[in-house]
Amino acid sequence: MTRTKNEYPLISLKVEDFNGKIDLVRIFGRTGPFHIEIGSGRGTFLLNQALANPSDNFLGIEWASRYYRYTVDKMGRWNVSNVKMIRTEAASFIADFIPDNSVDCFHIYFPDPWPKKSHRKRRFICNSNLETMIRCLKKSGQIRVATDHAEYFEQMKSVFALAEDKLEEIDFMKTDGAETGEWVGTNFERKYLKEQRPIYTIALKKKQTK
Repeated sequence: MTRTKNEYPLISLKVEDFNGKIDLVRIFGRTGPFHIEIGSGRGTFLLNQALANPSDNFLGIEWASRYYRYTVDKMGRWNVSNVKMIRTEAASFIADFIPDNSVDCFHIYFPDPWPKKSHRKRRFICNSNLETMIRCLKKSGQIRVATDHAEYFEQMKSVFALAEDKLEEIDFMKTDGAETGEWVGTNFERKYLKEQRPIYTIALKKKQTK
């Protein structure tokens, strides 16, 4: 029997509630480091990271309705107060609603690789989305990516290389919820590791401007 998912209005956000750039203090009720996870899946990373870093604020963006509802319900059951969730298309939401110089880190873990050649234009990591993320990052803000898809990873590195004047590569540090042999500890990563797929990671930091 499927358990009913509760909505938890203090966790779930709606695009129609915003008019222009969002007010982070109003949303979270405080200031603090601000993280965005693009594609939250079942919320395993968000839950572990939020519990380990209670002074940080986290926004999860998820398009799939079942994953969105699952994660909202999970955060509510755990009584996590520093996570908000929104169901929307990530690229346009970030471009339209996230303020400049406001994000400490974008987390992009196992994004849809859209493996068919005709679908690759749908991939999140592209020049325009990268420029948007750079605009939204604070000084020394980070972009952290993990994938199991080798070809997509090579494309990502090519996209990042075009912004080498704005980003510098740094060490990819394991997340707080990652177990032995893991990098980020998401459900997708655990599934792929069981299938003995290699995991590719990269982390970048916004350069200081003079």
